[in-house]
Amino acid sequence: MTLTRLPQDSYALASQEDRCAPRSRLSMAATLRPSGQSGFNVVVRDLSLGGFACEALTSMRAGHLCWVTLPGLGALQAQVVWNDGTMVGCAFENLLNQAVFEAIVVKTRA
Repeated sequence: MTLTRLPQDSYALASQEDRCAPRSRLSMAATLRPSGQSGFNVVVRDLSLGGFACEALTSMRAGHLCWVTLPGLGALQAQVVWNDGTMVGCAFENLLNQAVFEAIVVKTRA
């Protein structure tokens, strides 16, 4: 499997623009913890350097802070961007490292 590498300028843009980083569709168990509440299990369905979307039945609204724990990583702070009732889209507070992102994608597809 060959992963497409992002040019360094694309990585820099990911911190400034919404959805400018490539998204990888996947299925990965994770934990989502809304600010001030207990965490619960979710399934991450897509991931990028700048954020993720997961299956979640929650009332979190845009702007709500949360933390997602992906396998092998500590909790990553994010902010809810959208919630359609069954899926929640969040933007990471800090971009994922590109090597970490690629390792997650390879691991979930193995």
